[in-house]
Amino acid sequence: MDDSGNLDHEARAELLCYLVAAQLIALARTGGWLRTDHVVESLTIWLKGNGAQASWLDRMQLGVLSEKIALDFAELPWAADSDSLAQLFTDGWRMDYRSPIVRTIYVACEVKLKSG
Repeated sequence: MDDSGNLDHEARAELLCYLVAAQLIALARTGGWLRTDHVVESLTIWLKGNGAQASWLDRMQLGVLSEKIALDFAELPWAADSDSLAQLFTDGWRMDYRSPIVRTIYVACEVKLKSG
């Protein structure tokens, strides 16, 4: 299997946004961040659903970064309610980019990726 990856900047930001939302849902539901196996599962779901590939290093870096970005949102009132967070997704667990919250998370992801 070719694991070199095919993510451009926009796809990387979308994947990171998805992972941040998943981290926030985990925090709201369990009081903790996603376990490693759940990060891997979330990565796999997004990559397969979008016909994308990412190297293992990219996957690892995005997983770690997702927790750091989620921490920036964790204290906001909407981030504590797992039902509200579930509304960030459309059918099939795709991000709803019409949502102002999703767009805010996405912009935070773009900024973090650009800043390295």
